[in-house]
Amino acid sequence: MKVLVVGSGGREHALCASLRRSPLLTTLFCAPGSGGIAGVAQCVAIGVDDLEGMCRFATAEEIDLVVVGPERPLVEGLVDRLEAAGVRAFGPRAAAARLEGSKAFMKSFARRHGIPTAACRVFDAARRHEAEAHVRNHPLPVVVKADGLAAGKGVVVAEDTASALAALDAAFEGRLGDAGACVVVEEFLEGEEASLFALCDGIHAIGIGTAQDHKRAFDGDRGPNTGGMGAYSPAPILGGAMTERVMREIVRPTLAGMAAEGTPFSGFLYAGLMIGADGPRLVEFNVRFGDPECQTVLPRLKSDLLGLLTAATRGVLDTQEVAFADDHALTVVAATRGYPGAYEKGSVVGGLPDVLDDPDVMIFHAGTRRDGDLWRAEGGRVFAVTGLGGSLAVARAKAYAALARICWPEGYYRSDIGWRALRRT
Repeated sequence: MKVLVVGSGGREHALCASLRRSPLLTTLFCAPGSGGIAGVAQCVAIGVDDLEGMCRFATAEEIDLVVVGPERPLVEGLVDRLEAAGVRAFGPRAAAARLEGSKAFMKSFARRHGIPTAACRVFDAARRHEAEAHVRNHPLPVVVKADGLAAGKGVVVAEDTASALAALDAAFEGRLGDAGACVVVEEFLEGEEASLFALCDGIHAIGIGTAQDHKRAFDGDRGPNTGGMGAYSPAPILGGAMTERVMREIVRPTLAGMAAEGTPFSGFLYAGLMIGADGPRLVEFNVRFGDPECQTVLPRLKSDLLGLLTAATRGVLDTQEVAFADDHALTVVAATRGYPGAYEKGSVVGGLPDVLDDPDVMIFHAGTRRDGDLWRAEGGRVFAVTGLGGSLAVARAKAYAALARICWPEGYYRSDIGWRALRRT
């Protein structure tokens, strides 16, 4: 099969690396790809926002399957356009991608279908004063979310009223672009966060892994939210019984509800969860694999990913099974100093090739650029190092040992990824 992966980040690097192992694969493209991805796929200079360019390339190359990595082209309808051009694509159509593209839609959908989630109210700019009055009277902490896509930076967990009001200001004054035209103000959920990933074909859903990530920039879960600074898999809190409960109470009702509303969901469904005393509650849905969770889950996957994705596009996931290795994985993200705020580009990252001699260590590139024999940092989150081991402690040790061999004074990473799970052991 000829496959095209859409995207350029660490998630897409992990997808390409996993697809590369499939006996079904003949040719693998990635658009636009990156210097790191070029080691496992043929990179094509088409931007993720160039939907027409993607369609032209897929048609001209007679691509058998397009796998869309990032959320924005899904929300903007890339799958719809590919299907209209006669190209098979894995991912939700635009109407179904609203589960991530609009938090207000997701909350309304959850209420309609009895899916447990936090209580909330929704406000647009015309109701700004009402929103301000609401947060002033809301118990603390309170969560303020931009309705649209904000690259992981549109959620504020406000410990005080001033922070909640500042989040409203950022949204309604345009600092988040169109994403902040509407906001969701919701109750803070107590418990432990975890993520479950399901592979869906519009009717059937099968679990494809669990993980726990670390959103805050700094050790001790301090600092601003980021796109994710590390993750580990499997998530201890999502054991067999709890995973089945999430599938029964959240994932399957979502598939049934979307189908009943005429917008069947096919693709990766990422359920961000809070596991509290009363069981699992939905924090948010994403309509693609997480990043860096993808870099943590897929290295453990024993099943043929390409076979699974093909079955999903054909509506026959009920004929498939997913198998994972018995080991653990832990991923640490290295970011440019200043991220998630302003940061400098172009610094040299030394030592990246030197850590590839260990089969239990993988590097997934995100914001890197090849410059002759050098790697340069060109983004906020620049690369991720994943370690595998028979225990989480071993996986963690491998990841951090590899990071210690990389020379990058302009970068930083958290030193405590996996602390919550390791504290239990």
